[in-house]
Amino acid sequence: MKSLHIEADDDTPKVYLDPDAGIFLLEGKSLPENAFDFYEPILKWVEAFFNSENTTQKTAVNFNLDYFNTASSKQIAKLLKIIENSPASETVTVKWHYDEEDTDMLKAGKRYGKLIKIHFEFIENPEED
Repeated sequence: MKSLHIEADDDTPKVYLDPDAGIFLLEGKSLPENAFDFYEPILKWVEAFFNSENTTQKTAVNFNLDYFNTASSKQIAKLLKIIENSPASETVTVKWHYDEEDTDMLKAGKRYGKLIKIHFEFIENPEED
């Protein structure tokens, strides 16, 4: 399956979905003008990957977001639901990264963890000097 790479800009996160390297990452800020349009190719890719018969490897899906708006929150929930409903859901770990002082981001991840039946890990980012 072909990788999906989207570079970050001021309003959208970096998206790096590479099955060969085993890297699944959304990183940065997510407040696109039209969240549906931005996330549509990501959701299609995730659905194709996690519903393929060859997806048996353990997979870590990393969220390292600084901020996301309400519209992005709905798209992130859709992404997680696709994984939850896939045959590969038992092999997936969501790694939710957050900064120590960003309790809102930690709480958001914990809310997803309660709503979505996938294994979540919460990882505090190291402090930058």
